[in-house]
Amino acid sequence: MKSLWNECEASRFNADDLALRGYTSRLLGRCEDLVLHGGGNTSVKVLEKNIFGDDEHILYVKGSGWDLKTIEAAGFSPCRLDYLKRLATLESMTDTQIAEQLKVSRTNPNAPSPSVEAILHALIPSKYVDHTHADAVVALSNTPHGEQRLRELYGERMLVLPYIMSGFVLARQVYEATQAIDWSSIDGIILMHHGVFTFHDDARQSYEKMIEIVDQAEQYLAEKGADKRATATHQPSDDDLLAVARMRKQVSDYAGKNMLAQWKLDLHSVGFSGLPNCGELVSRGPVTPDHALHTKRIAADLSAGITEGIDCFVKDYQAYFAEHNLGEPNLVEHGLVEHGLGKHGLGKHGLPDPAPRYAIWPDKGVMVFSQNAKRVGVVSDIVDHTLKAIQAAEAVESWQTLSAKAIFKLEYWDLEQAKLTSAESASSEFEGKVAVVTGAASGIGLACAETLLQAGACVLALDINTLVVERFDHAQALGVVCDVTDGDAINTALAAAIKRFGGIDIVVSNAGMFPSSARLEELSDETWQKSLDLNLTSHLKLIRSATPFLKLGLSPAIVIIASKNVPAPGPGAGAYSSAKAGLTQLARVAALELGADGVRVNVLHPNAVFDTGVWSEEVLAARAQHYGLTVEQYKCNNVLQSEVTSYDVADLTLQLAGKAFAKTTGAQIPIDGGNERVI
Repeated sequence: MKSLWNECEASRFNADDLALRGYTSRLLGRCEDLVLHGGGNTSVKVLEKNIFGDDEHILYVKGSGWDLKTIEAAGFSPCRLDYLKRLATLESMTDTQIAEQLKVSRTNPNAPSPSVEAILHALIPSKYVDHTHADAVVALSNTPHGEQRLRELYGERMLVLPYIMSGFVLARQVYEATQAIDWSSIDGIILMHHGVFTFHDDARQSYEKMIEIVDQAEQYLAEKGADKRATATHQPSDDDLLAVARMRKQVSDYAGKNMLAQWKLDLHSVGFSGLPNCGELVSRGPVTPDHALHTKRIAADLSAGITEGIDCFVKDYQAYFAEHNLGEPNLVEHGLVEHGLGKHGLGKHGLPDPAPRYAIWPDKGVMVFSQNAKRVGVVSDIVDHTLKAIQAAEAVESWQTLSAKAIFKLEYWDLEQAKLTSAESASSEFEGKVAVVTGAASGIGLACAETLLQAGACVLALDINTLVVERFDHAQALGVVCDVTDGDAINTALAAAIKRFGGIDIVVSNAGMFPSSARLEELSDETWQKSLDLNLTSHLKLIRSATPFLKLGLSPAIVIIASKNVPAPGPGAGAYSSAKAGLTQLARVAALELGADGVRVNVLHPNAVFDTGVWSEEVLAARAQHYGLTVEQYKCNNVLQSEVTSYDVADLTLQLAGKAFAKTTGAQIPIDGGNERVI
């Protein structure tokens, strides 16, 4: 591990202790081998004048909800240092008291809640304190003789302490262990199964001590061959893709909410899944108890089969929860958990969802499950580092983590559960759902894709226009250049969505084109066929390819974007009107055929949607002039005298795909402001 300190960058913050604290915090956050997704914390002690003009010692410590990778000055909570140090002298505090007293210690009530480690940071006399969950150090601690190895590696320069839960009890442990210590004689503290603290009055030296200590552990592991990881590849089959969709549905059913499923097919994930004892390895516990908040204590082992593996995980998790929540394993034996009574009668904590957050699929890779794309990314990153740490520990000796009891205590710590509950409370009905939208680079398709994303869904956006890749390239969306008249291209695109998100729940079949106006006697075979290929046959190909996945979807729905030209055709649009009429009939048949599988199929008939590529300013002006209207009058030339936009169509599409139309299928709904010919 190398220091990322840049003297030129750092010089911009030299006159501001808090800004410099932010800089070195971000250096730590850049390295995933040190901290992941909100892990670790940092602080700086300063002398400030209060409102009375008196000097006051203040501890600025990382605030709850901030990530070291991006933290700024606003992310640090200012706390009265002497008050925190006095709290450490108390014999005990309840969780409620901890939360209350940390808030009381703040000098700014609008600042974020201080880290639960604030009291510990206050106890360390150095100006700067850095804390990470360094993979290499924690991997070493997760071996049978980890403490001995760490003491041999670092000697007297590091204070090595046994694991104890975060918060006040940890602060008390350090307080008692350091009463007679000369702080200048040590470079840092290692907390077994937890992480590393370094400190110094100089920001750079505190940061670079951390780098040096972690680098020493990494070199030790490398000498033991621990940097060599299993690698392999796997080429998914159609059966594998359907298995992923089934897996996602089973996990969602157990979780009681929509869940995404990401199939990790990278070399290291597949390589780990090929280890003969891969399932047993991930049954021993996480790198650090904090990870259980995101990944649960262990992974599901699918070696006996997907359904069996997930069922087994759920049963074991319920037993784990019952035993450690009440200390009464006989609850499971008596069937109280299995019969659902646990959620009302398991004491302090209601029965949580027992679904796994990741699974080992032997020889095929790793599955990750969570309720939205952001959290899938968090779990995926933690799993990557977990598998790496396991193999490192196995190379040194063997992987041995904390007891299930110790992990449960942190996993269901009220202070941590409160954070998770708050984060999950704002979910929408579309969170955890997966939508496919065609013609998504512009117009109605673009509006539908963006609206679904804003509602919380993940989106596979397809278009022949390469702009679709640029517009939909982030964790929640995948843009793919796809000619939807090509069945193989559709299959390839859907496979990408299954691997990325785990299934398909919503299909917005929108791709289309409006041929040049031509009366039937002048209509060419080429124009006719081109319209049929895109406006009708491509929709059949999409529905046909998506149907096996929709049958395994979560409240699945298809929304077909047809046209007002179906109920009210016009002269010169024979190729377009006929194809859209055929598409509507196709949708009606699909509704009849797929209803027994719970798949709803409905049709929208838009008209005069002018914010699309079909309608240029010149065309609009010409059409308005033809009818003796201004452009604005022409746009609102309907019964309601209102303009219909792409986003109006998208809003109705969202409703059709959601709970509001859960009992509706085979419907044809106009969205045209009221067209007299349709009415």
